[in-house]
Amino acid sequence: MTFPVLQDKVAIVTGSAMGMGLATAKLFADAKAKVVVADFNEEKGREAVAEIEASGGIAHFIKVDISKSEQVQAMVAETVEKFGRLDVAVNNAALTPDNAPAAAFDEDYWDKLISIDLTGTALCMKYELQQLIKQGEGGSIVNISSVSGYRPQPNNIAYVAAKHGVVGMTKVAALENGDQNIRVNTVAPGAIDTPMLRGALEETGQTEEEFAPQLSLLGRFGQAREIAEASLWLASDQASYITGTVIHADAGYTSR
Repeated sequence: MTFPVLQDKVAIVTGSAMGMGLATAKLFADAKAKVVVADFNEEKGREAVAEIEASGGIAHFIKVDISKSEQVQAMVAETVEKFGRLDVAVNNAALTPDNAPAAAFDEDYWDKLISIDLTGTALCMKYELQQLIKQGEGGSIVNISSVSGYRPQPNNIAYVAAKHGVVGMTKVAALENGDQNIRVNTVAPGAIDTPMLRGALEETGQTEEEFAPQLSLLGRFGQAREIAEASLWLASDQASYITGTVIHADAGYTSR
């Protein structure tokens, strides 16, 4: 059971057609938010909206490439046109990590990943903040980073750089907007059970029982809903005195 902690709130969740973003959009709808499912994948995004509506929630799909400033501005404008305001945003959209050493990274993929994971997150924050400031009633923004934003992994220099950047940007925005009662925080997920992680297991020939203890003090992978729960708490008034911080949703991985 989810308590209606986002009753009458309007929330944008980027990258919410699947994975952690979808789990977040569904949980926010369960918490009685009006949810904008913002994603580049129109087919999956509309399926997500249909799923939320079938469960009694309120949702609206907006197709967006967050690396494009004009599309991000349009996303925020359409949200306000549809639901009258904006209260909460979870900036989750990101690309799959790169897979090459620093001495041989793919420059084209670097540009693509940075444009989404770092610049795209910055653009989302920029225009979400503008709307929240305009309304003058505060709000909450949650940016999704990663354990890679704290404990770098080999062979994904672009992803590590971007996720470090997300943490830094979050702190800057929190410093600048506290006097507006706008809270800006980060969730840094660890090893979450996703198709990407399952694919990595297949490539290495390992099982969850063998691999999970290397990444989790709890000896298991996290679930997408567990990350969504962290975002929900930060988005809600239950976290009203929390800003500029990071929730490490990684089962202790970064504590070692």
